[in-house]
Amino acid sequence: METRSQWGTRAGFILAAVGSAVGLGNIWRFPAVAYENGGGAFLIPYLFALLTAGIPILIMEFTIGHKYKGSAPLSFRRMNKKAEGIGWWAVLVAFVISTYYSVIIAWAMSYSVFSFNLNWGEDTEAFLFGDYLQTSAAGEVGSFVPGVLIPLILVWVVVLGILFKGIKKGIEIANRIFIPALVVIFLIIVIRAITLPGAIDGLQAFFTPDFGSILNPDVWVAAYGQIFFSLSIAFAIMITYSSYLPKKSDITNNAFITGFGNSSFEILAGIGVFGVLGYMAGQLGVPVSEVVSDGVGLAFVVFPQIINEFPVLNELFGFLFFASLVLAGLTSLMSITETYVAGLMDKFKISRGKAVAFGGGLAALISLLFATQGGLNFLDVADYFINQFGVALIGLVEVILIAWVLRQLQDLKGHANEISDIKLGAWWTISLSIITPIVLGYMMYGLLVQNIFKQFETDSGNYGNYADSFILWSGWAVAIGALVIGIILATTKWKKSSVEEESLKKEAQ
Repeated sequence: METRSQWGTRAGFILAAVGSAVGLGNIWRFPAVAYENGGGAFLIPYLFALLTAGIPILIMEFTIGHKYKGSAPLSFRRMNKKAEGIGWWAVLVAFVISTYYSVIIAWAMSYSVFSFNLNWGEDTEAFLFGDYLQTSAAGEVGSFVPGVLIPLILVWVVVLGILFKGIKKGIEIANRIFIPALVVIFLIIVIRAITLPGAIDGLQAFFTPDFGSILNPDVWVAAYGQIFFSLSIAFAIMITYSSYLPKKSDITNNAFITGFGNSSFEILAGIGVFGVLGYMAGQLGVPVSEVVSDGVGLAFVVFPQIINEFPVLNELFGFLFFASLVLAGLTSLMSITETYVAGLMDKFKISRGKAVAFGGGLAALISLLFATQGGLNFLDVADYFINQFGVALIGLVEVILIAWVLRQLQDLKGHANEISDIKLGAWWTISLSIITPIVLGYMMYGLLVQNIFKQFETDSGNYGNYADSFILWSGWAVAIGALVIGIILATTKWKKSSVEEESLKKEAQ
């Protein structure tokens, strides 16, 4: 039996876990979500969500990976043979996300180069959608866009090259370089942002609390949603990463460090983003509320506009900002890709090289779709449906399965407490068995109402007002396909004798 790879140090694991959690969403999603849901007051439900869902699920997944010593499919199988399917479902969701996430990193890589000469010009929106992405109508593929294709190839060469090297010599070393570099670069950005004229207005808009919003249940749902999507939980990553931990590992402490490290970066990102937005609002003579944006619009339209207006060192600030997106994206993409590399290695007993070549190569090949003129529309719909009906739904199923169906919480708590300094008590059990299922259930109900039932109303359109057929094949088919393929993989036989599998299971217990 092969010895499973391990992290070289505890710091290496924590940097990798934080690197997975800290991604593009920390920079371009959290600031706008916080602003739109009560400003400074949003930090109250946000912290509550972190302590009752984020960190508890992190502890649960760290414990599963550490106890059962396998990828998500193998860990769930060792827990209960009938649970293997949820592991593959999570892996397939990660696979889909990697195919388009890599393309967004490629955009950021291109914009890092554009920053040197401010190539995006004055009309940054027209440049993004016209000159750069050359977008076509929804449903049309069109030809490859060289400005996206070339950096996309480079992204995959870097990520797959790191994964070929393995855990200790590849992922750990890369995160030891990328994460400190990301923090230093972003600190420079934040310091520059808060020293700009008008920055204080942006920070006041970001932090001024609207305590009345706390009474709105949608604000609490937004807080749980942000924590959930930000921490890389419920799509196989943290189970996979923790499976490489040595026998003596402080599970609970690691989860707290990862959770608070991720949230600290989000707040830092909010300070930087709103400092810059305050400056832009002052330059335009409009309220901060009129320049607030998120997602692709914030990163590739609003920020280039702001960089154009910078009093000095426009090019340097632009390069640093987009370089931070590249670094945050690469650390997350490595972790996402490792989930299906590990799954293939465990299931089919193939070498890491073959698993990286097949799994990573297939993802890279599919990602070429998003490097075409129609790629942005495919990306938009696939991202919405795989996140809402993949990641969020898996989280709900995973928690209910472990807490109520398999009743594994006490067993997992015992394992974590045996090796951790911080002992788990009623807080952890109540959070996972009651609070998290209720909140995630409410979220899923709202999403189903919004995306299915309201479609029967004559005045309600599809997500993004896309055509029914495009939503069906680019959205629903992707989300459902991940589940179906996951079930199929769960039914295939493992490339090991049943005796060896049983011995591994007993060893894990």
